[in-house]
Amino acid sequence: MTTPHFFQIADINQARAAAGKRYREFLRIPAMSAGLYALAKGATDPQKPHKEDELYYVIRGRARMRINSEEQSVQAGTVIFVEAHADHRFFDITEDLEVLVFFAPAETE
Repeated sequence: MTTPHFFQIADINQARAAAGKRYREFLRIPAMSAGLYALAKGATDPQKPHKEDELYYVIRGRARMRINSEEQSVQAGTVIFVEAHADHRFFDITEDLEVLVFFAPAETE
């Protein structure tokens, strides 16, 4: 099977919602993995530190993001880098949040 090259956010989000999950991975190669993460307004983000570096791109919504002791408001268009093992999470989610997430190397379970 070949790795797909093109993806539609709407399709990924529909599959994520149909599975009843917050996160839907849509790409996995050894060097990286990518997924769509969604949190509803007022939700609690249950993330724990990961072994991989992460890059987030906020597609829509508004919230705050904490990385270790640093906090900042995020919204559509915000790009966020989280180094491996850093404590991080979204909070004060004031609008439904959709975020592209890229792990390098690919996320481990």
